Amino acid sequence: MLGVVGIHTGSELLSNPQANMHLFAVLEIVSRFSVPIFFFVSAFSLFRQYPLDGPFDAGRFYRRRFARVLLPYLVGSVLYMLHYSWLTADWSIWLPILVYQFFGFGMASYQLYFLVILLWFYLLMPLWRPLTRKILERPGLWLSLRFAGQIAFNYYSSYKLRPNFGLFYLDLLIQYRMSWWLAHYLFLFLFGAVFAVRYEEIMVWLRRRRELVTLFFFGSLGLLLAHYYYLLLARHYSLEQAVNIVHQLSPGGMLYTLAACLYLMLRFDGALPAPLQAVLNSVGRYSYGIFWIHTLFIHYYQQGLTALGWSMTVPVTVLFYTATVLSSIGAVRIGLAVRRHLFSQQKG
Repeated sequence: MLGVVGIHTGSELLSNPQANMHLFAVLEIVSRFSVPIFFFVSAFSLFRQYPLDGPFDAGRFYRRRFARVLLPYLVGSVLYMLHYSWLTADWSIWLPILVYQFFGFGMASYQLYFLVILLWFYLLMPLWRPLTRKILERPGLWLSLRFAGQIAFNYYSSYKLRPNFGLFYLDLLIQYRMSWWLAHYLFLFLFGAVFAVRYEEIMVWLRRRRELVTLFFFGSLGLLLAHYYYLLLARHYSLEQAVNIVHQLSPGGMLYTLAACLYLMLRFDGALPAPLQAVLNSVGRYSYGIFWIHTLFIHYYQQGLTALGWSMTVPVTVLFYTATVLSSIGAVRIGLAVRRHLFSQQKG
């Protein structure tokens, strides 16, 4: 979640024509694993909660996902659309075809597409269980093939595929493919499932190769940053052009995300310094709420900076990021406190 806020802060940094390229690299390149790793974590959690060797109650599963994800997604999308129309007096987004796009592709706010993809993964949960069992017969082989295929697929989708088939709905689906096509993150989801099922075995393997895993993580990050700086300094790309090439679905981005999955699972395996543990626990506890609310704080803080005439310099950007995280946590805590109060009154 901290990385996601960083990526969205990096987008605001582009409002400064003289944006610091190194800070932008931290926000937009170093943090780049943070979106796809959510699918790894989601599958890991699901397959720990619903083990392969246990029963799977599909009805109960879908009811819980509806309550925790689908319903909030629908209500939250409506609220974000109302917020947009209230600010801009533009009510055209409520036309039927645009409503279809907003709800189908998570367009009500730029972070919501993640939930659309996640809902597709949830919907197909009965498929992932037998597929995971098949992978576990020869995990090294199947995961290697799946990863190679993922890189090839994502490369084609990111750099080659264009919505020019002449069919409106097909072109629309292709145009917004990054917002719903779960195939872009299929390897990470299946890898998270396998990791959950073989957790103890994989962690033993990682502990024995701690130095190699660390080298893999920082080496893949180094390659990603090298590509970024090459585009800027040798090819004279703009910051926005560079990050549109060096993104999470690029070959380097996929390699970096895989390395981050291994490295962070290993890093969090042992005891962390108490202050860091407290911070991460707090962010983790409120991360779902931060996901929902942080874009509103980004919007209004950016409006405030514009009114003050401040540009996104390095100190302002760091302050902007910190204020967004802390304000989001504060808002979520207040919301939860209000909900507890109302609930206690109803019980009374």
